[in-house]
Amino acid sequence: MMASVLGANIYSDIFFIAFKLPNLFRRIFAEGAFTQSFLPTYAKTSQKSIFAVLIMLRFFIFLIILSLLVSFFSEFFTKMIAFGFSDEIVKEASVFVAINFYYLILIFLVTFLAALLQYKNHFATTAFSTALLNISLITALTLSQGSEPKIIIYYLSYGVLVGGVMQLFSHIVAIRILKIDKIIFGGLKYINKKSQVVKKDLKKFNHSFGHAIIGNSTAQISAFLDTILASFLTAGSISYLYYANRIFQLPLALFAIAVSVALFPKISRYLNNQNEQKAHKMLKKSFWFLAYLLTIFTIGGIILAEEIIWLLFERGEFTSLDAKHSSQVLQMYMIGLLPFGLAKIFSLWLYSTHRQKTAAKIALKALSINIIFSLTLIFFLQASGLALASSLAGFVLFYFTIKEFGKKEFFAIIRDKLMLYLIFIAFAEIGILLVAKEIINEYIR
Repeated sequence: MMASVLGANIYSDIFFIAFKLPNLFRRIFAEGAFTQSFLPTYAKTSQKSIFAVLIMLRFFIFLIILSLLVSFFSEFFTKMIAFGFSDEIVKEASVFVAINFYYLILIFLVTFLAALLQYKNHFATTAFSTALLNISLITALTLSQGSEPKIIIYYLSYGVLVGGVMQLFSHIVAIRILKIDKIIFGGLKYINKKSQVVKKDLKKFNHSFGHAIIGNSTAQISAFLDTILASFLTAGSISYLYYANRIFQLPLALFAIAVSVALFPKISRYLNNQNEQKAHKMLKKSFWFLAYLLTIFTIGGIILAEEIIWLLFERGEFTSLDAKHSSQVLQMYMIGLLPFGLAKIFSLWLYSTHRQKTAAKIALKALSINIIFSLTLIFFLQASGLALASSLAGFVLFYFTIKEFGKKEFFAIIRDKLMLYLIFIAFAEIGILLVAKEIINEYIR
């Protein structure tokens, strides 16, 4: 719907730039690094209420200050992620950057409450709440359809904030029903008296959080760099990357991220209880589940890229030329789906064993490869080159993650008859998809 109403042009680029900054911080600080550092420490501390509240207040105050800084110096922060934009466009985009950034405060509180719910093995609310943001954005697009592009971006920006409020409200309801709110109120009540008791736990969290930020930042910083570099390309390039990345993120979120979110608390518990055998067994099941699904999506995404983009986006302001460019970018992104997805679950082992520093070093290696390839491939393949560089970095991330997890343990997992079935399914799917492609193209013609 966004493609239909906004298309792929300088105005859609402006909104995606504005939404990129809070999303960058959200994915690095909130969803990834925070949860992976918070849950293992929270599970071990004897003063859960005090520890949780102190962490919440520290982040909340920091994010309010950061959001105010972005508001006051919005042009500076906009220029950071859009070097290639002219001063006039930066000035226009900075207004929307300031509005969208306040979403970060809301989504941190959502992430904090979601972590408490995860500890209690409750995932439904967090999974559902993402839909609320999308419903808010769809409503904003419906109300603003037919307006000037700038007005549409205003609607979308405030739609982001409304969606954030709705997400937060749904989590507040959940913690009330599950009576987890007692943890927060208890912590607030005794925060002054017992804050020194969790000093060691806070120190441990801070240490692991710093490394976890780097460890979780590869894909996010790579997307951030893609946006900066794409701002030097023709208008619409940022949008091509955004639309294609939405398709790439769908199987990654539905399966790889969903599995890792559900798997992490359980693996952490097993390893804390010295039950490594059960942790390995659970990891093996998750590996084969993801290997099957992500292989299917990878092959399907590469073969049917043009048809997928045509079906979802080619209408309204989104032209056939936009569809062609976006499908080329999508093919490059899909190459990295399998390594990124599998690296996600194996990295959980590193975080569960408090090896955040190791994960951070791996991420830096992958990021370095991504930067080198991005700066090289952009000259030959434009926006598609940026997507391919990201995929190549995914293979580097996967290789070094497996190396740290243990090559022997990894080969023990893949030395299974299931590998033969996986290869058979892959070949069968290629044949089916090639036939489907011809049928769809015949229909389009």
